[in-house]
Amino acid sequence: MADVRAVVVHGAGDLRLERRPAPEPGPGEVAVAVRYGGICGSDLHYWRHGAVGEFRLREPLVLGHEVAGTVHALGDGVDSVTVGAPVTVHPATPCGACRQCQAGRPNICPDARYLGSAARFPHVQGGFAELLVVRADQVIALPPGLDLRHAAVVEPASVAWHAVQRCGDVRGARVLVTGAGPIGCLVVSALRAAGAAEIVVTDVHPQPLAVAAAAGATRTVLVGAPGAGDLADLAADAAIESSGSPAGFSTCLRAVDRGGLVVGLGLLPPGDSPIAANLIITRELRVVGSFRFDHEPAAVLDALAAGRLAVEPVVTQVVPLDAVADGFALAADPARSCKVLLDFAAGKP
Repeated sequence: MADVRAVVVHGAGDLRLERRPAPEPGPGEVAVAVRYGGICGSDLHYWRHGAVGEFRLREPLVLGHEVAGTVHALGDGVDSVTVGAPVTVHPATPCGACRQCQAGRPNICPDARYLGSAARFPHVQGGFAELLVVRADQVIALPPGLDLRHAAVVEPASVAWHAVQRCGDVRGARVLVTGAGPIGCLVVSALRAAGAAEIVVTDVHPQPLAVAAAAGATRTVLVGAPGAGDLADLAADAAIESSGSPAGFSTCLRAVDRGGLVVGLGLLPPGDSPIAANLIITRELRVVGSFRFDHEPAAVLDALAAGRLAVEPVVTQVVPLDAVADGFALAADPARSCKVLLDFAAGKP
């Protein structure tokens, strides 16, 4: 193919569908014909604000890091996959040499590169393109028969799976999840797969809570609604904060039992955040962070293939690439959507 379409952000509010030269895989690389791409919160931040936290756009950036498709071409020396094979893509390339990588925690490598990220300059161009070239070790073959739409959710599902793993053994546990966005709802699915007995989910909008219930929540709480309460008496064994708000974090600190565990997953606003930190001390709480993932896609794919991980309720809309602006507007409205996928093949012969 001579050229390909790509979703490129040039600045706040400036999202374009552009044509670019088709990339060719070099030695050790694979070209993937992207079929579906999931719109993430970070993509929305680049589009709306020109930045994600401290990472500001300094050049046009191809967005996207949640993609699935088929192998289009192989570079020299690649024999790990075959042309035509359905695959998903691991978006991270850690350095492999730092202390974190050597300790088996490459997800917190300070020098990692991530598809569709402005953290470095030149930026790491993303996967929202009809043809994506990545290192061969980033390409993950799918189990037989797995729907490519489901495979496009492997990246955020791996983020959720990692957060649940940070909780330890949750079999039979009562767990609170604050925030029912796409990641929060996938956390619910992962908790259900891990054997949690009670999964309580909070959000400020009713529609995300309906998705959370479909994903396996046993109880949903609309924040601010009459009779919602403050969950201070929940005595949860663990809580996973996925809203990215200080209020949600404080809710977690209050809702876990004494000696309980809080996992911080949603990124808080830049700078210092006011939270009820004294509760960490007086209740002897354990607080840990959860950032991205490493090897979790293998477990996620196994769970998807076995039907143990509910992602269908989370994928609420699939939008053709030609309507990318509508897709982003839809993804930014939690009253109308959860996870929105772009279809890169829609309308093609």
